[in-house]
Amino acid sequence: MHPVTPREPPTTLAPEDAAALERMRTLTPLADPTALLPDVPPARIPRHIAVIMDGNGRWAAERGFPRAFGHRMGARATRALLDAAERIGIEALTLYSFSAENWKRPADEIEQLMLLYVAYMDGERDALVRRNIRFRQIGRREGLPQDALDALDRTLDATASCTGPTLCLAINYSARQELADAAQRLAERASAGTLDPRDITEDTLERELDTAGLPDPDLLVRTAGELRLSNFLLWQLSYAELYVTNTLWPDFDAGSLHTAVRAFASRQRRYGGLDTEPATGVTDHHDPPSYNGTQ
Repeated sequence: MHPVTPREPPTTLAPEDAAALERMRTLTPLADPTALLPDVPPARIPRHIAVIMDGNGRWAAERGFPRAFGHRMGARATRALLDAAERIGIEALTLYSFSAENWKRPADEIEQLMLLYVAYMDGERDALVRRNIRFRQIGRREGLPQDALDALDRTLDATASCTGPTLCLAINYSARQELADAAQRLAERASAGTLDPRDITEDTLERELDTAGLPDPDLLVRTAGELRLSNFLLWQLSYAELYVTNTLWPDFDAGSLHTAVRAFASRQRRYGGLDTEPATGVTDHHDPPSYNGTQ
């Protein structure tokens, strides 16, 4: 467990930044974004980051290792990301770990991924509780091996009373399936006479999604240079800022996260309107075209 040293917020913070810093430290006492990202106002740090973790297999192949080793190194990067996110005050992380389409992969690779998932659940459970991190999972339970479901349920139970940041894993997840399932549940309620179809709104549908209760992601990070959403959080990402890096997932570290957050902080989020505030002067540090994706 990380030692926590009480800190006073900088006296020069704007009111909105002081409020953001207080909110972060209420959830995560060790959060210290003003020390780690002194050039980023706390109010401009995304509250919820979604990540498409791509490049494990490519990382392994470039080094002459089997794909399974790349996935193990990707799990290590996930631990490092959670720690780095906690330290800069991120309130929620949603990680695309295994899509519904990933069942098309070779059977031995799927078996290794499920074994790694169980090992991660069992290995990280106590640490999540100590750090007051609530765990969630989105995606269909149907089709997952029983040992994976058992490990999932043990972790959900163990962290149910945690009140700090949220770690959400998307396992056996498909955004289209999620939307179809939500529509089906609403149709069943309408058919039963407990819901008037005219009362179905965006909020009504949102409450039926797997992510109900979580704020929509502010920032989507995709590694390995791929330029697509891959059926991930299609509803929830409607207004998210997109950040794509050539870095392969096992190489994505705290510095990579800070770069993504700086890029996010430099942008104006208009939501269809016009700019309402001046630029912050924060530099947008996108990877140069020649970057080869390794560090």
